[in-house]
Formats: sequence, structure tokens, C-alpha cells
Amino acid sequence: MTIDDLKIGQSGVIDRVGGEGALRLRFLDMGLIPGTNVTLEKVAPMGDPIQIQVRGYELTIRREDAQKITLKEVRP
Repeated sequence: MTIDDLKIGQSGVIDRVGGEGALRLRFLDMGLIPGTNVTLEKVAPMGDPIQIQVRGYELTIRREDAQKITLKEVRP
């Protein structure tokens, strides 16, 4: 399951951060590292981008990018 698969209000724990090169490093710099809890907060009216809460702040990312971040544990 990826961040993109979460429903609003659902949380999960990051298992793996995909992407290559600069994109992967950007994810890591934003705090999206394995073991971190994330919660889906909002989805734009057209479905893209999505807003997640991670490490006490809100982050907006594209669905395409959210599909590269795998979760190992999902909670309602």
C-alpha cells in the first residue's frame, strides 16, 4: 500500500521511499523517512494534489509522488 491509497483520516507508517536521485533525496529532506507516521488530511477537488501530515507539519504532494512511498502499517 502507498500513501496514495490512504483514505482521508487514515494513517500509516512509511516502509520504503522510492524514486530516484534528486526526487528520493527531496522526499527524505521533507521528513518522509522509513518509520515515520503519516496521515492523509485533504485531497484537492480534482484529486491531485493531496495533503498529508508528517512530523507535526502539513505537506502537499502530487499523487504521482505519493505512489512512490510504500507504507507497512495502516490504521483507520
